[in-house]
Amino acid sequence: MKMVVAYIRHEAFEPIRMELLGLGFPSLSITEVKGSGRQKGITEHYRGAEITNYLRPKVKIECVVETKDVPAIVDTILRHARTGSIGDGKVFVLPVEEAYRIRTGESGEETLQAHPDTSNAPA
Repeated sequence: MKMVVAYIRHEAFEPIRMELLGLGFPSLSITEVKGSGRQKGITEHYRGAEITNYLRPKVKIECVVETKDVPAIVDTILRHARTGSIGDGKVFVLPVEEAYRIRTGESGEETLQAHPDTSNAPA
């Protein structure tokens, strides 16, 4: 099992979410975060004073998937998040030793079962 963690621009999130849902990966954790990197700061003027903000807002996406599904997840994120500009973000892939479903007590990859595409299913 692997955890994919991505820091992306806000505008890239919805296309990523929709494609992952279509691929059968609806389970994501999302956090609004701030960070700094090569993008450096943005200088703004407020009430006549110059203020440099070094922390840029990003969205942090986390999902735990079977190892075989990592390339599909990473490819989806890279395709939708890449603009070619500094500040597009980063993707990390981390090992996960174990996972448990609290409701049933299941453990391991059983807790990660991907869901079939339900976007075209009748309601």
